[in-house]
Amino acid sequence: MAGRFSRSWSLMKASAAVLRSDKSLLMFPLASSICCLLVAASFLIPIGAAFAAAAPEAGTHHRALSTGAYVALFLFYLTQYFVIIFFNTALAGAALSRLRGEPTSFADGFALARQRVVSIFGYALIAATVGLVLRALQERLGLLGRLVAGFLGLAWTVATFLVVPVLASQEVGPVDAVKRSVELLKRTWGENLIGNAGIGVVFGLLFVLAVLVSAGLIMGAFALQSIAAVVVAFATVAIGLTLLGLVQASLQGIYAAALYRYAEEGQVGHGFDQAMLEQAFRLKK
Repeated sequence: MAGRFSRSWSLMKASAAVLRSDKSLLMFPLASSICCLLVAASFLIPIGAAFAAAAPEAGTHHRALSTGAYVALFLFYLTQYFVIIFFNTALAGAALSRLRGEPTSFADGFALARQRVVSIFGYALIAATVGLVLRALQERLGLLGRLVAGFLGLAWTVATFLVVPVLASQEVGPVDAVKRSVELLKRTWGENLIGNAGIGVVFGLLFVLAVLVSAGLIMGAFALQSIAAVVVAFATVAIGLTLLGLVQASLQGIYAAALYRYAEEGQVGHGFDQAMLEQAFRLKK
């Protein structure tokens, strides 16, 4: 197990080297975040009204959502998933080009995702349906529902980890993309899951550190009793946390693209070590 985490750490550092060589990859999660905020803002009023109108279930403090609330929630999930998957596919396409040593740009990645828009929408439809079902389980079954939904959600996340790079590199439908992701997962001995978790743990610690530093910075600005200092402190914190989130999203996209390329094509991506990838991917017997 320690060896796997060590290899995953090495893969993450290689992903960081790819990002340093082409910082334009940060533009994809940035565009995705902006669009997601716009989508959330547009759905804020109808979803808020639907939740406010939900009637409490008899004998409980839980609110039972109406059919209209579920419809609004499904449309929100569908739109958000479409935006996220669209830009993640664009990122994966650009990352795959970079891993091949080919020039790429934001426009190239965007154009590739636009070519796959039908499959992306189909996968967003599947993901939104899964998300709504998991939400319904949580709402209807209480603690048991939350446990079941958590387990099923984790299984879905693992099974679909490589769907985005599949969509970026192959002209397949959403169902076939999910099947291909599962097939590739069976080859990896869980390396992709461990690596993705490793990235999450590293950036989780960095976020905690960033929050502590941010709190000290803001408190220091208030201590100066200067409006300009407070504005600068808040702006610095916002920019820093945003940049940290963009780097994490970019590294996860590059990581998934590199693992997919080696699992599917047996090719070592530009900046990655062949021996490291050979150890990471061993066919099950």
